[in-house]
Amino acid sequence: MSIDVTALLTPPSPVAARALDVVRAWSTEALANHCLRSWAWASLLATSTGLEPDRELLFVATMLHDLGVTPAFDAHAVPFEDAGGAVGSVFALGAGWDAARARRVGEVVERHMWTAVDPALDVEGHLLEVATSLDVSGNGQAARKPGSAAARLDGSGNVRAGGERWDAFLQR
Repeated sequence: MSIDVTALLTPPSPVAARALDVVRAWSTEALANHCLRSWAWASLLATSTGLEPDRELLFVATMLHDLGVTPAFDAHAVPFEDAGGAVGSVFALGAGWDAARARRVGEVVERHMWTAVDPALDVEGHLLEVATSLDVSGNGQAARKPGSAAARLDGSGNVRAGGERWDAFLQR
């Protein structure tokens, strides 16, 4: 099976493209690449499992899901996924989405750190949770907040395994 990586990584809408601009402007290149790899994993998982997510919402949430670890958005009083969820909701409102859909971005971002998200409850949250587990970058959160969900994921071996799977995917 041949996969067009350029097509896979292309944002599905103009609003989604703006979310990619935001992550590139406010994150390191490594974090932006993690977001793009997570999108690729989520897209491939959706196709392979027959799930039908709202692709624009999923792309936006995937691009913005780790902004809570960046210096500009790191909220010391709340977990990074809550801070990132707030940023995602604000972005979506600014993009003209209604309040309910904007809140969905926040929910998806917050749920990506759950141990598991049932696709029957939240298909986009499920895909982001699984995809980021395949490609966790960590960004120091495990060391900074040892009781966090990031520390649990880091300890699971998914951080290392995600990088190995991505390298194998690109070599195909």
